[in-house]
Amino acid sequence: MASRAFTSLLQAIEKGAFPRTRKWLWRGLYNGLSRHWRDDDWRFMNYGFVDQAAAFPLHSDDEPDRPFIGLYAQAVAGLPITDAQVVEIGSGRGGGARYIARYHNPAWVVGIDYSATTVGRARGLNDDAVGLSFEIGDAERLPLETASCDIVVNIESSHCYSDVPAFAREVARVLKPGGWFTFADMRGKAAIADLRRQLMVPGLQLRSERDLSAGVVAALDAAEHRKRARLGQVRFGRAFIAEFSGSQGSTLYRELTEGGVIYLAQRYQKVADPLQEPSST
Repeated sequence: MASRAFTSLLQAIEKGAFPRTRKWLWRGLYNGLSRHWRDDDWRFMNYGFVDQAAAFPLHSDDEPDRPFIGLYAQAVAGLPITDAQVVEIGSGRGGGARYIARYHNPAWVVGIDYSATTVGRARGLNDDAVGLSFEIGDAERLPLETASCDIVVNIESSHCYSDVPAFAREVARVLKPGGWFTFADMRGKAAIADLRRQLMVPGLQLRSERDLSAGVVAALDAAEHRKRARLGQVRFGRAFIAEFSGSQGSTLYRELTEGGVIYLAQRYQKVADPLQEPSST
């Protein structure tokens, strides 16, 4: 039953069905997870990424989260983050924003999330990080001033949105000229071309693209034991959470492994001339 429910959810996302209802349901789901999945050392809600060719340093207390931090390490590698003003949209429990604040010396990092309960959890889990804050906000109507940040990060969140082009336009609005938008998320293979079109709005120029699927599967494998231990503590909805978390044997795990779902990473730059058309080259 849980597998069929999650498959139906994936199919609805791919077809773009009932966008506002899906957005509302996603918020309810994340609120519920934040209320019931209360581990004080679980700061991440993404599937992770492992790339053996791109090692990055971590303090010993962050090593257990290396598979999840990998998604953020690849997202910001090489970007001019030192002293930058960074915003993560869809920041979840805040582990990714915390990694950026602790390891990359930005001026500040603000995490924005649609779920009030999740924002509350993020604040509690990451109150030891300097220059990091979390706010409630809608990705399609960002509570930010125009041209107010240098880097926008968006990891595994856009599938929850009802209007992805509106989100991309908001990113273009809040970025300073020359600023960077680093994006990663998954879609069914047939929906990848549509995702590219949705993100290609005036003011954003595509600089790079990468298929992360194999590394995401490697991260799911690396986190399987820890995830199963957590699932053993869940009293209700265990089967659905196993599907949602991409555990081995789940629909999502199989689709990522077989190529039915693609995990795409892209980087865009805010062009200095707002009238300049975006380009895919």
